Amino acid sequence: MSGAANNRAGSAGGKSGSGGIFGWMMFDWAAQPFFTLVTTFIFGPYFVSRLSDDPVWGQSVWTFGIAAAGIAIAILSPILGSIADQTGPRKPWIAFFALLKITALLSLWYAEPGSNLIWVAAVFSVAMVSAEFSIVFNDSMLPRLASKETIGKVSNIAWGLGYLGGMITLIFVVGFLAASPDSGKTFLGLDPLFGLDPATAEGDRAVGPLSAIWYALFVLPMFFFTPDSTARRRMGEAVRSGIRELKSTFGEARRRKGIFQFLVARMVYQDGVNALLALGGAFAATMFAWQTAEIGLFGIILNIVAIPACFAAAWFDTRFGSKWVVLASIAALFVATLGILSTGPGYTLFGLLPLPGEDTGGLFGTPAEKAYIVFGLLVGIAFGPVQASSRSWLARSVSEDEAGRYFGLYALAGRATSFVAPLLIGIVTSLAVSQRAGMAVILAFLAAGLVIAITTPYPADTPRE
Repeated sequence: MSGAANNRAGSAGGKSGSGGIFGWMMFDWAAQPFFTLVTTFIFGPYFVSRLSDDPVWGQSVWTFGIAAAGIAIAILSPILGSIADQTGPRKPWIAFFALLKITALLSLWYAEPGSNLIWVAAVFSVAMVSAEFSIVFNDSMLPRLASKETIGKVSNIAWGLGYLGGMITLIFVVGFLAASPDSGKTFLGLDPLFGLDPATAEGDRAVGPLSAIWYALFVLPMFFFTPDSTARRRMGEAVRSGIRELKSTFGEARRRKGIFQFLVARMVYQDGVNALLALGGAFAATMFAWQTAEIGLFGIILNIVAIPACFAAAWFDTRFGSKWVVLASIAALFVATLGILSTGPGYTLFGLLPLPGEDTGGLFGTPAEKAYIVFGLLVGIAFGPVQASSRSWLARSVSEDEAGRYFGLYALAGRATSFVAPLLIGIVTSLAVSQRAGMAVILAFLAAGLVIAITTPYPADTPRE
């Protein structure tokens, strides 16, 4: 189906054909490598363990950078979402933030060992803010593209495709680009492509430009094939009207108790999810002295289980509902995080299960590392569904015309206190001089969010058509 035909179908019926759904799903495919390569498995651990001479200070600066981005996202997301409802089209906003994101990611190439941590964290924060704002506008398109019955399926499959894209790029990086500074070889025993120098971590830094190019290329189907809303107001009028409407939306959300409770629950548990995403790889890197190959392989293993988990969650979401998937996923992430924190060299389960300390050689050579990976598999299974089904939970609870402002509040709920979790982790890490103590903060956010979500109705509210 052509883009023009899709636009007509979208305008007439409020739901898109297969081409429009495909284009919307490709956004997740395009966007995920930033989170996989830069935030979690390659650049984040490089920032903490190699860019900085002191891993404790590196984790503190990294989390403070994430916190700064979270503050900006929390303040501006609902404003931009409300304005987008007034202007109508979402694609111009996505295009604008794509340019910012791509520029910031290209700049990460210059983050050589010994670079100033503050400016590198600032550039990363710009990329994160741009990525999250783009997600707000992309997510707000979902209610007009898919029916209430298929929203959960579409959301989870899109998330699974995102993980597949992230895994492909991760395999490419650890197999062909990022090499050990000791051996000079990649995980596959090859010299890095393009003559990348392991001594200056060029393979690790290349993930910024790689993520930028991947995003620029694969976000195009969304622009070409996915129908967008029609223009409603000019920008100046839309800004004034959007800000006025946002004020009323906050009050309206308070009165719509189900939606308000859902947003509070997500605000809490998503903080824990975001912190686990940002710090899980870096925590393992410093605890077991993992290099890029080990961290990358760990990420590949997690993605291998994450992809079918998302596809399975698409079925469970359709059969049992988004709430069931979200609750099960949060519980699994809590257990996984507790297991990760209970594991160290020579033990797991906080020492209740001692493990032999001998390194058998090769990757993940100690029993403790293998135990860490087992808990990591549980993270891989739950991480995608908790986010994809949260998205479909809200999409089933609002109408098409109010989707922008409520997905703006949804982003606010995901980021309003997102600076608190990294900030607390950074403070606890610095005061206790312990990464493990700092990471324990994540458990409190997951537990509190789960308790609130259990009593939240599903759908959170009857959509206003």
